[in-house]
Parts: sequence; C-alpha cells; structure tokens
Amino acid sequence: MSSSVHKTLVVQLLAHGTGRCPVLAHLRYDADDPFAVTAVFAHDGRELACWRLDREMLSAGLAGPAGVGDVRLRPATTGPWHELRLEFLGDTRPDGSRHRAVVFAWAPAVAAFLRETHRVVPPGRERVPVDELLAEILSAG
Repeated sequence: MSSSVHKTLVVQLLAHGTGRCPVLAHLRYDADDPFAVTAVFAHDGRELACWRLDREMLSAGLAGPAGVGDVRLRPATTGPWHELRLEFLGDTRPDGSRHRAVVFAWAPAVAAFLRETHRVVPPGRERVPVDELLAEILSAG
C-alpha cells in the first residue's frame, strides 16, 4: 500500500473585483507526516501559494466551521454545489490589514481525498516518532 496520496483539483479563487477564477490545487498527504495535508495552489504553471493544513481540521470544515487564526474553513452551498470554503490570511499590509485569499473547492472531491488518506493512516492511528526524533537531536550534540 502506498504511504502517500496525491490529488489535483480545479478550485475557484475568489478574486477581488472580478469574481471567481479557476486555479489548480495539488493536495498531498504523506504517512510520514500523518497530521498534515499540503495544498499547493497554482495557475498557468506558477505556484501561487503553499499551505500545510491539519487533516482533522480539513475534515471538520466539510461539516461546519473549523479553524482559527490564519486558516478558516466552512461548508458553503451554491445552488446544487456543495463546496468547502477555505479562507487564508497572510502577511500584514502597510495599512494594517492582512492579505486574504478565499478558495472554493468541490466538497465531494475533498471528502474523497480525505477517505484515501484515512486508508493510508486511519484517524486516531497517527504516530509521531517522538522518541526517535529526540534520540537524533541528542546524538547530534
């Protein structure tokens, strides 16, 4: 069985003043980092942003509001579409406000990705090799 899961989705970036525009979201999950999902957003071959998301929070965001701080998720329904709304807050601007990006992903596709990650590492079975990490740090002196 593979220890990683990859999925590319077409998502919608809410662009200020122009509405939604399609971008790619490359999702990656690796059993070596069992709590995280990496999301790389790209358009026209350029990486726009890379975020590491908590896998449990991503799952919770499909059912209700989740996240505080820089990443906030919640379900959104637009007509027949069931979407996941992802809001990302970035660096502070000179005027004191923060850069902000809102992305809408098709919720069933995100749920399918998460089901694949659960086959690799079931929820509650995540393991972090703390003892091995500590031994490595101590041996390095």
